[in-house]
Amino acid sequence: MTRISRHRVIAAAAFLAAAPALAGCGAGSDAITNQPYAPTEALTTQAKGINISQAFFLGPDSGTTIAPGAATPLYLSVVNTNQAPDQLVGIGVDSALGTAKVSSPVTLPVQKRVSIGNPSPSIMIEGLKKPLRGGESIQVQLQFANAGLVPLTIPVITRSREFTSFPQAPGVSAAPTPTPTASASASASTDSMEDMGHSTEGADG
Repeated sequence: MTRISRHRVIAAAAFLAAAPALAGCGAGSDAITNQPYAPTEALTTQAKGINISQAFFLGPDSGTTIAPGAATPLYLSVVNTNQAPDQLVGIGVDSALGTAKVSSPVTLPVQKRVSIGNPSPSIMIEGLKKPLRGGESIQVQLQFANAGLVPLTIPVITRSREFTSFPQAPGVSAAPTPTPTASASASASTDSMEDMGHSTEGADG
């Protein structure tokens, strides 16, 4: 083997030895954070040429409740993959839960993503007949002008983490205000008495 050939063999062996380490770097935390993030709680599905992603009803803040009589808005993204434009014209929901409302039909061009709910909610369940705390699921039927009915089970997600940017759901009850503990009240009272004592001593002097 010539000196040049020997150098080539050594260089090739060094590259092969380094390859696993390079692969490990590519699959590390940097590779994970470079991936687009999408919350896993929201529903993603497709039916009848309609692709639906990030579908959820917005619930209350953590620890609070959407009270009966209030409303919960629906958020979702829709892509119409059929050959002709379509419209989302209605939503059906169990009357034992509340009344569904679509403020106006949503036009769905071909192969174009349409975000429903932003910048302001246009589909809601109003007059809720039971409280919602987040973590529940609601069965609905989306009514499309051409694609027809698409049944879905959509989660109710609390307004926390990445969902805090959404406007608060109508009728959400206020978060409970923490009350002072007995020990804290006693401490405050003791401090007040001590302050009064100091003031009296100063006046006597």
